[in-house]
Amino acid sequence: MQYMFFDKILRIIFCAAALGYAGVSSAHDAGATMDPNGNVASFTGYARVTCFDDGNGPADYLMASIKDTSLPQDNLLVNLQIIKGDQAISTTDPVSGDGNFSPTVSVHGGNGVYLLLVNKTAAGARSFLVSYHCVTASEVHTGTDISVKQFE
Repeated sequence: MQYMFFDKILRIIFCAAALGYAGVSSAHDAGATMDPNGNVASFTGYARVTCFDDGNGPADYLMASIKDTSLPQDNLLVNLQIIKGDQAISTTDPVSGDGNFSPTVSVHGGNGVYLLLVNKTAAGARSFLVSYHCVTASEVHTGTDISVKQFE
């Protein structure tokens, strides 16, 4: 049930972003609230991001960052991991609720499917925003699509 809710919210966010920024921006951002009841310390969200040549060229890498959009709370941070093949990297928003994104990380895996995971460091509800982009070797934004697989 939570998956269907998150998937619906994610689609609404994407449609709003596409309508609001068409022709101006190539941003891909998605957000939600992890563990709205605040009692699942091991909460994990999982999505697949597919990078492809949309006419701008083949993807060289996926880059992403995460931002905690909740009120500040000590010892409760949000994390993001990117995995493709035998490569993996992670980043953490280092200051809870400060409104800034984590350092951007990337995995150079070319076209194809990347796993994107989000989690948190302790029990407690956390709202977040993930920014993700498939990029060519010449630093041009290219085809980027997401499919949420788990949000619990």
